[in-house]
Amino acid sequence: MKVSVDRELCYGSAECVHRAPAVFQFVDGFGAVRPGRERTDGGPEILEAVERCPSQAISITGAPPSPDRP
Repeated sequence: MKVSVDRELCYGSAECVHRAPAVFQFVDGFGAVRPGRERTDGGPEILEAVERCPSQAISITGAPPSPDRP
């Protein structure tokens, strides 16, 4: 799966950075996915960041990884 932040929707609450700092960062006043952290297994901290984003700017796309493939 792939996580992304829509900069057009984000208004910089930093909820994503607070919930999952290993995945998200604050850049120019907006939330962003850290380089190289776009691929995700949809861990609980990432799902919470998606759910708690007040501007609904975070999305996860794609199928979860197969147990047979990384």
